[in-house]
Amino acid sequence: MAKSVPVHCPTCRREHSFTPPTFPCACGAPLTLPVLPDATPELLAHRTWRDSWVAVRCPSCDRQDQWPRPEFGCSCGTVVRLPVQPVREPSTDSGPPAPAALRPEFRPVAIRTAEDAVVAAERYLTWLGFTGVTRPGVAPDSGVDLRGVGLVARVDPTTLPTSLRAVECLWLHGLIDSASGVFFSLAGYEREGRARADELGMPLFVMDLTGTPQPLNGPADALLEQGPN
Repeated sequence: MAKSVPVHCPTCRREHSFTPPTFPCACGAPLTLPVLPDATPELLAHRTWRDSWVAVRCPSCDRQDQWPRPEFGCSCGTVVRLPVQPVREPSTDSGPPAPAALRPEFRPVAIRTAEDAVVAAERYLTWLGFTGVTRPGVAPDSGVDLRGVGLVARVDPTTLPTSLRAVECLWLHGLIDSASGVFFSLAGYEREGRARADELGMPLFVMDLTGTPQPLNGPADALLEQGPN
């Protein structure tokens, strides 16, 4: 069970005991949000989507994900947001990661149809190191084209840039399933969708008709270099 921390209400000055929430990481380990016990809580006047989430790295698998930012409601009616320990950056002194060095050359699948695009993404995810990558079936879940161990993926084969809504929809599927979301698109992404993916740490790939995905943002570069965490 998570250890409780003291919380001082900035309005009535009362001290309360707060137990940080615990969530299941994609690796299966319980992840307790590292609330800072000595930090001053932030008075919550209004909520925004961006401020409602915080980046936390799992101490068991070192995977970084976004989680609901912890809040506490005092009996006086005040609601505060509790500071969380900042994410530590992984060490870069250990040299190139093993997964990238051990991969064989990727063999793409030429894309002529939407089905070809899904097959190409399926092969690529398996090549990256995800296990159990399959299509959900004849009638896949809305917003998810591929699933694997700790993975949900979407493939957008249309001729229009992928929208912000599609990116956030896939991320929510990943949050529900405690899985990483990976997006593939043939026509690229809207500016808002790409910016949101960067905030969420979601890898974005673009594919040409040869069926070879190319990383489009930092999380995609990291996934290509290091493989799944």
